[in-house]
Amino acid sequence: MRISILLLSSFLSFPLIAERKPNVIFILADDLGYNELGSYGQKKIKTPHLDQLANEGIRFTRNYSGNAVCAPSRCVLMTGKNPGRAYIRNNGEFKPEGQRPIPLNEITIAEIFKKEGYVTGAFGKWGLGGPGTEGDPMNQGFDRFFGYNCQRHAHSYYPDYLWSDRDRVPLRNNPPVPGHASLAKGTDPQDPKSYEIFKGKDFSSDRINEEALKFIKKNKDKPFFLYYPTLIPHVALHVPDEELKPYLKLKWNDPPFTRSQGYGYTPHFTPRAAYASMITRMDRYVGNVVNLVEKLNLSNDTIVIFSSDNGTTHLKLEVDYDFFESVGNLRGLKGSLYEGGIRVPLLVKWPGKIKAGSVSDKMIGFEDWMVTLHKLIDAEVPIYAKHDGHDQASHILGKCHLARPPLYREFSGYGGQQAVWMGKWKGIRQKMIRKGKNHDPLKIELFDLSKDESESEDLAQKHPDVVNEIKEIMTKEHIPSQYFPIKVID
Repeated sequence: MRISILLLSSFLSFPLIAERKPNVIFILADDLGYNELGSYGQKKIKTPHLDQLANEGIRFTRNYSGNAVCAPSRCVLMTGKNPGRAYIRNNGEFKPEGQRPIPLNEITIAEIFKKEGYVTGAFGKWGLGGPGTEGDPMNQGFDRFFGYNCQRHAHSYYPDYLWSDRDRVPLRNNPPVPGHASLAKGTDPQDPKSYEIFKGKDFSSDRINEEALKFIKKNKDKPFFLYYPTLIPHVALHVPDEELKPYLKLKWNDPPFTRSQGYGYTPHFTPRAAYASMITRMDRYVGNVVNLVEKLNLSNDTIVIFSSDNGTTHLKLEVDYDFFESVGNLRGLKGSLYEGGIRVPLLVKWPGKIKAGSVSDKMIGFEDWMVTLHKLIDAEVPIYAKHDGHDQASHILGKCHLARPPLYREFSGYGGQQAVWMGKWKGIRQKMIRKGKNHDPLKIELFDLSKDESESEDLAQKHPDVVNEIKEIMTKEHIPSQYFPIKVID
């Protein structure tokens, strides 16, 4: 009898069912500005599902993407390394398709999840290595991939093929529609029929959303990591007519984008309405994902994260960022390390774990996600890769609010730039590659973001000690890159 009691006592000391590790869904918008969601103050564009996500989770007001353009930003997110150490630091085309590949010895966040027994899938735009290269997502920890491998290919939402794992899948209903093209000669730019050639039938983002939902359904009984780098709202301005109609009823002053200057993406008869409807379409995709998670009774076991790879595009004739107040009072746009180019939305939801409707002004960066998610899923295998991230898990869960150490960014494009965020201070260098007798490529501007989010008053001369501290961080964090040099500091 005593033996039976001891055995029963021993049995009851262990859980009858192993606690399930939480699923993780990371949705990444493409070129979405800081102020382009309703929860961040947007007035013209409707984003009800994302606004609900904000109401049900935590909204960050000082979240910084990995860099100021697509590929290097995604590299920071995937590898947990800041841009001074990351392998990819700018966009770069490889022929016949894809961008410069991250090497096999780079450890991605997907590989971290694989070590924990997760099924991993990526759906959308990759941009970190062409098909069959070392950087192919199927070689970087993902069990499933569907979408565009190449960023340039993703400039059209009506292509003639997409990638499914390692297979090229034709979209036979599309012409295809080019991402860069002009109106046909002799057509009237004031006639909406002139723009019909830029419409297809098989909208790629619909396909991508469908495949992401299939992945969730298929893997509902096991922990999964779903990386969903949606194309939207990156131009070209392509969107199905049914999404456009509600915005056309608003009768905005909306002159056509004709591409008359010969550069940019494909023309559109109502570019403002098109841009707004693209974001609303993306919002619906997010709603599809969240609603499916709820339908499958997975909400309490799923962390949902939404952010953007960089700020709003600077192509004003196509995307009227002034009309939409896309970055609010922030300075700069895509391609810039000023706030508008790199401060982006961040929403995180985990019912029962994250306080609904909470707002945080704590600084957080893309490199933080590898270590933060590692902690949130209570990982058993230590991170076996060098990274620059800082654990934000306790803060996200509302348990601890320690300040983040300085954040570093560099970008070899758009003239060459460096930036450091240190508490309330931000130091930034611009035009580091520019030549000229009266130009100092190492000049540091200094801003107090607690009082001057618009970065309008340079305080460098008033606080030389702070400038020197920021200069030291810039020197320490930059490791020269063979492929993305900034010669003045290399």
